[in-house]
Amino acid sequence: MATQVGHTHISKELAASRRRNFIVRWSGKLLAMAVLAGVSVFIVFPALWMISTSLKPDDQVAFSNWIPRPIVWSNYAKALKAIPFARFTLNTALYALAVVVADVISNALVAYGFAKLRFPGRNVLFGVLLGTMMIPGMVTMIPQYILYAKLHWIPGYLPLVVPHFFAGAFFTFLLRQFFMGIPEEYSEAARIDGAGELWIWWRIILPLAQPVLATVAIFSFEGAWNDYLGPVLYLSNNKLYTLQIGLTMFRATSDTQWQHLMAASIVVMLPIIILFSAFQKYFVEGAAVTGIKG
Repeated sequence: MATQVGHTHISKELAASRRRNFIVRWSGKLLAMAVLAGVSVFIVFPALWMISTSLKPDDQVAFSNWIPRPIVWSNYAKALKAIPFARFTLNTALYALAVVVADVISNALVAYGFAKLRFPGRNVLFGVLLGTMMIPGMVTMIPQYILYAKLHWIPGYLPLVVPHFFAGAFFTFLLRQFFMGIPEEYSEAARIDGAGELWIWWRIILPLAQPVLATVAIFSFEGAWNDYLGPVLYLSNNKLYTLQIGLTMFRATSDTQWQHLMAASIVVMLPIIILFSAFQKYFVEGAAVTGIKG
C-alpha cells in the first residue's frame, strides 16, 4: 500500500513538473514572438509609409492618413516617365551583374588559396587582408580617383567594376570559412587522379559551395544596385547614370513631389526584394555554415 502511494505521489510530481516545463517553454516562445513582432513593426514601418505615400493624391501627401482616398495608381506611371527609367535600369543591371561576376570569381579564388593551399606566411597574409577592413573608404577615395583619372577611366564603369576583380577581405573571409569545412579527402582524391588546383577549385569546391556563393552574390548585387557614391564620382555622363543617381535627378526635376519619389523608390527596391526571396534558402544556409568554423 505504501509503495502504491509512493508511486502515485511520484507520478503527480512528474505530471506537475511536465506542466511547469510546458508553461515555461510556451511562455518563452510567446514572449519571443511578441518581441519579434514589436521589432518587426519598427522595421516594416518605413516601407509601409513609402507605399502609403506613393499612392496618395497631391493634396494628401502632407497628411498623416495611412489609407489614401482615393488611391492614385498613376503615381507609378508618372514616376517612371519623369526620368529615363529604362536606360538607368539597364545601366544598373549591367553594372551589378559585372560586379557580381567579379566578386564571386576573385574572392572564391583567393579564399581557396587561403583555405586549401599550404604556403609560408599564409596566416600572416590572411591577417593583413583582414586588416584592410579597418581602413575607411574615405581614406582611399582621393588617391583612387587620381589613379583612375590618370588611366583615363573617367567617366566610365571601369573604376566601379575593375577593383572587384581583386578580392576583398569580407567576401574572402566568408568563402574561406566555408571552404575550410569541405573535407580535404575530396581534394586529395582528385590530386591522386592527376587533377590540378584550378580543376579542383572549379569542379569540386565551387559546386559544393553553392550556398555561400549565393550569399556572396546577393550581398554583391545589393551593394552594386544600391551604390550611390561610386556612380556619382565616376559617371558624369547622363547616358551612364544608374538608378540611384536617377532618383536624385527625379527629386530635383520633380520639385520633390514625394508621392512620385516614393513610387520610384519602391520600384527600385523590388529587384532586391525578389532576389532575396528567390535565394533566401541559400542565403540563410550559407550565412549559417560560414559562422560555424572559426
